[in-house]
Amino acid sequence: MSDTPFADHTVVVTGGGTGIGRATALAFAGLGATAVIITGRRKERLAEVAGLHPAIVPVTADVTTEVGAEAVAEAVRERGGAVDVLVHNAGVFRFTPLAALDAGTAREVLETNVLGPALLTTHLLPMLRSPGGHIVLISSRGGHNPGPESSLYSASKAAVHSFTRSWAAELAPRGVRVNAVAPGFVRTEAYAANGLSAEQVEGLFAGVTPSIPLGRVAEAEDIASWVTRLAEPCDSLVTGQIITVDGGMDIAGR
Repeated sequence: MSDTPFADHTVVVTGGGTGIGRATALAFAGLGATAVIITGRRKERLAEVAGLHPAIVPVTADVTTEVGAEAVAEAVRERGGAVDVLVHNAGVFRFTPLAALDAGTAREVLETNVLGPALLTTHLLPMLRSPGGHIVLISSRGGHNPGPESSLYSASKAAVHSFTRSWAAELAPRGVRVNAVAPGFVRTEAYAANGLSAEQVEGLFAGVTPSIPLGRVAEAEDIASWVTRLAEPCDSLVTGQIITVDGGMDIAGR
């Protein structure tokens, strides 16, 4: 296989400033993508990632809005008008205990995790290469194995599971494949964004590691490697699939 399987490809990665999105953007760039357009709300973080590889193009945009989605579409037009790979990574986790459900938090989770992917896909669909285009969604094992106090997040990721299967069926006649990666615990900034200190995060990981059959929490690069694998430009029959990357927690019934 070529060392640059994504040569002459344009890739869009939402939430590309941190965590899995950052790792995914760098992975595609390292595999030869001509342009990797990364989106996010924090201009400084996007600029940091763009400084790591000349193929990475930062676009500050909120893709839960029409204006933001159109800004991404315009960036694609400026680079030839075709999208080979669309990666829906942008997402938020918030604790949502039912007894203290906050409407604003609920909207944030659902708009970011559900509305954003749907809206951006609609804007980019005319530009998605057909045949040969790929959509990869970042879901979560919470979409099929929910836990307490995270019902809104789990519901949003169940919706991403549904998008994956429904869009795969809808876009198959166009030769577009749609798959998802559903991580378990991953070392990202999501925990700090929910108010946990560095010590609390490490305590959380230390507590869950014995429940992971393969014995470790994932790094962002572990997830990025599956995203690029699913999106490889080959004559694959894999579509509508949700690949769980959780170190075996599902098979252990945890």
